[in-house]
Amino acid sequence: MFWFAAWLVLLGGARLQPAPLTVSAAVSLTDAMESIAREYASAGGGPARFNFAGSNTLARQLVNGAPADLFISADEAQMDVAAQAGAIDRSTRIDLLGNRLVIVFRPGAARIGQPRDLASSRVRRIAIGDPAAVPAGVYARRYLESMRLWPAVQDRIVPVGNVRAALAAVQNGSADAAIVYESDSVAAGSLESLIISGPGVPRIVYPAAIVSRTGNRAAAERFLAFLRGPQAAAVFARYKFTPLAAGH
Repeated sequence: MFWFAAWLVLLGGARLQPAPLTVSAAVSLTDAMESIAREYASAGGGPARFNFAGSNTLARQLVNGAPADLFISADEAQMDVAAQAGAIDRSTRIDLLGNRLVIVFRPGAARIGQPRDLASSRVRRIAIGDPAAVPAGVYARRYLESMRLWPAVQDRIVPVGNVRAALAAVQNGSADAAIVYESDSVAAGSLESLIISGPGVPRIVYPAAIVSRTGNRAAAERFLAFLRGPQAAAVFARYKFTPLAAGH
């Protein structure tokens, strides 16, 4: 009888545990989101688990029916893909964050004092996200074209599956330089970085929206509200994102 009563208590406790929230988020958000999830859980918000990948991959997964509760893309185009397929609730879509492009490079391999130095013969390989699909690569190509640098560097471009892979290519010596987000430069270690500024700089926006097929709508709404709040904003700023969606 005692063991039966104890089992009922344990079962009741299990039922009180909130279901984990599943967030499909751009890979450049990895460090910031994991930190925010810890703060959210500490505040009693419940567990969150993440599916980090390139935004184009995440959008394709959602369109094909992959389970998720919240989608955070590194660009508006991939959120549009999900929206057009009915994979997100358009009424919940917000512009959550901004970011900037930076050039990262290994000090011993190349010295880059301005973006035009990417065309120097000292820079043999430049890693960027696949410019045909990955948001960071799309932004990078758009900038290089606006500066009329693309023809000079096109043959040196090493396209990779996501922005973290571009950073890793410089870290492991596969590339001399990479164009990544400023938020990624936080994890650049001994690499040097140059913020891209001035004419031709693309506006980088990270939209967020609740997935239309979510089975955890209330939890998704609470977490999205937390992402708009001051605690999350402080974490985002620490990782070099610019919070855009102030909330309460």
